[in-house]
Amino acid sequence: MPEDNPSWWLSPLTEPQAELATDASGLSSVEAKDRLARFGPNSFLERPEKSLLLQYLARFRNPLVIILLVASAVSAFTGEVTNFVIITCIVLLSVTLDFVQEYRANTAANKLRQSVSVRTNVLRDGRQIEIPVTEVVAGDLVVLSAGDMIPADGRVLEAHDFFVKQSALTGESYPVEKRPGVLAATATELQEASNAVFMATSVVSGSARMRVVKTGAETAIGEIADSVSRPSEPTSFEIGTRHFGVLIMRLTILMVMFVLLANAFFHKPWLESFLFAVALAVGLTPELPMVVSVTLSRGAMRMAKLHMIVKRLTAIQDLGSMDVLCTDKTGTLTEAKIRLEKHVDAQGQPSERVLELAYYNSFFETGLKSPLDEAILEHQHIETGAWKKIDEVPFDFERRRVSVLIDNGKTRWLVVKGAPDEIVGLCTHYEADGAAAQRPVDDIAGEDSQPVPRA
Repeated sequence: MPEDNPSWWLSPLTEPQAELATDASGLSSVEAKDRLARFGPNSFLERPEKSLLLQYLARFRNPLVIILLVASAVSAFTGEVTNFVIITCIVLLSVTLDFVQEYRANTAANKLRQSVSVRTNVLRDGRQIEIPVTEVVAGDLVVLSAGDMIPADGRVLEAHDFFVKQSALTGESYPVEKRPGVLAATATELQEASNAVFMATSVVSGSARMRVVKTGAETAIGEIADSVSRPSEPTSFEIGTRHFGVLIMRLTILMVMFVLLANAFFHKPWLESFLFAVALAVGLTPELPMVVSVTLSRGAMRMAKLHMIVKRLTAIQDLGSMDVLCTDKTGTLTEAKIRLEKHVDAQGQPSERVLELAYYNSFFETGLKSPLDEAILEHQHIETGAWKKIDEVPFDFERRRVSVLIDNGKTRWLVVKGAPDEIVGLCTHYEADGAAAQRPVDDIAGEDSQPVPRA
């Protein structure tokens, strides 16, 4: 792509970016087709997969499987057809079960991915049209509004109360405000890029216009997808199983050689000695592949009932062997949902009055609700009655609060919800026990080290 700097959002328009510059009417259809041919579709790189036959045959590389197959072949050569059939059936059943389980999981995952067809609005030839996300190219002007998915990485040109949820990249569940401009030199991380939006994130509220800078595998999420799609390294479980198989193979070979030499020393018939050695090899080789395949497949089917797709059976053992799972983010591993646990007053005591005021603020706030608003509204239903909203001041990250003016015909309240330090800094008194009695805020902080009021 024309822009190679991973932190392209830090600088103003550079020469590579100027190459992609477009006027207010957007790209022409001809130029869009040319760039689509040059840069490719706006999709992640798909690594070529081996044929099903090669994938199936690759599962015979297990040392224990090789020993059993060699033993069955020798049994067939010496006329022991029953042993040949039994051993071969067990091995084939084990390998086939493992292959079918992972093939079904991969097929389900591919169908799930293909079922999602996202479209976006772009400016082409001076007109706003809707196109598939895969046809978005660098330099496109994209029009975004609440509920849209960001189709590619790009710079924000215009924004009006524009908030984006980018938990897929950063793990943070709270929406982030985006606005045009150049960032300070101290902003070096992706989550600090307030002048840029990224593919696979979603618009929570407001509207904006962006110019695409990176598409497909060059995007931030594309790099993650590429690293995930690479062939994974063998897990400790797979390495341990392979080492165990090699150990058994060595012991089996040594035992067979010892039996042959011992029988030769005592002048025993070679054929009988060889058949005895083969029987000994089969007896020494455990049916570990079969046991592992059946056990892990059983686990995969149980997890499938919980709507979880297991693409690699050995991942079940890896997950089960964890004692502690550490992560620096939560939104990508959890529901990214906030739940209200309790509501307290300035002295830390449970207060229905606090919940009532918070409910009024969240209920009458316009636009898409934040995760905090949703948690308050879902916690308990409070009848708003005759209350009506007169006006409001929307939330922004400079004021760090949202103000709602409501009236019930007798009383008019200004209910403000926001960051605790901002709210306390505006207060001169606080309400005690839901009554009209009030005390200065300074008294709260100085009385027995009581905490200041919290939202």
